[in-house]
This record gives sequence, structure tokens and C-alpha cells, in this order.
Amino acid sequence: MKIGYARVSTQAQSLDRQIGALNGAGVARIFREKATGKTVRGRPQLEKAIDALGTDDVLVIAEWDRATRSMMDGIAIMQRVAERGATVKVLDKPWIDLTSPMGKGILAFLSALAEDERERITKRANEGREAAKARGVKFGPKSKLTEHQRIVACKRLSAGDSCRSIAKDMGVSHSTISRMTK
Repeated sequence: MKIGYARVSTQAQSLDRQIGALNGAGVARIFREKATGKTVRGRPQLEKAIDALGTDDVLVIAEWDRATRSMMDGIAIMQRVAERGATVKVLDKPWIDLTSPMGKGILAFLSALAEDERERITKRANEGREAAKARGVKFGPKSKLTEHQRIVACKRLSAGDSCRSIAKDMGVSHSTISRMTK
């Protein structure tokens, strides 16, 4: 089954041209939306269109720039559709016809680009963390106890005081003190 999607940015704009193109492509059901495309959120009809897809269905989009505003968003849409066992066909961009071998190759290429970008982001983040550790940056929440309080707490624990009594005197939870014993 072919499921269509058409969107314009304002209530004053008309969907007629896109609806005509979708009807001409033999679309059985059309999801229409009049909403801004500035963000990737706020497109409930696109979500419904993707949710309506079944195995071997085709999401037909009249105009690609009406469905998405970024490459990553476009790839995410194509991947969500593929996860449902469906494909995408874009009427104004024939090379985004994932029902054809060429279109599938383009999706594979775009997916590889996205994967490479994710790997580079992860690598940069890991390198940044390692550099910060080398500079002595401490990660995690700030300690609730000063160095002096930790020394005092350790002495009191060694003397047999309970974690609860030490914690009460220092104004922290007993689990903060009990973690020091590990």
C-alpha cells in the first residue's frame, strides 16, 4: 500500500499541489499537515503516516523539503520507515526512491555517513574525557565531604562509631559514610 505525506508551513498555504501529485502517484491514504518545519518535532501527521506503514508499504512524500529540515532528520525518517519493513519514495527527488536499487544504494551511503559521524563524535568525546582526566579533572558528583571530614570520619569508623552517628554529626546521609568503607 502507498501512504502519502504532504505538509505546508502555514494555515494560509495550500496543500493542493502536493495532494494532486500524491493522488497521481496512486497513493491510497494521505496524511496532511499544516505546521512549521523549523524543528523536527511537531509533525504528528508524519509520525502517524510512518506508524501506519506495514511490511512492503511505501511512504510517498510529495516534496522532500516538506518532510524534513536536515540530513540527519531525513536519514532518521528513512531508517524508521525501513525498520517497519517499508520503503520511501519522494516524488520531487527521484533519486530518493528507496524502492529502486539506486535509491537503496543512496540510503546505504547516507547511513554510512551518519554512522561515520556518530563514530567521530564518540571518538572526540572520549578523547576529551581522557584529556580532562590527564589535567586532573574529576568526573561525577562533587564529594559531600571535605578531605578533613573524610579523615575524621575514617578515624571515627576505626574507633567503632556507627555510620549513622558520624553522618548525623557531619550533616550527610549514612550511605555517604558507608561508601567510604568500601
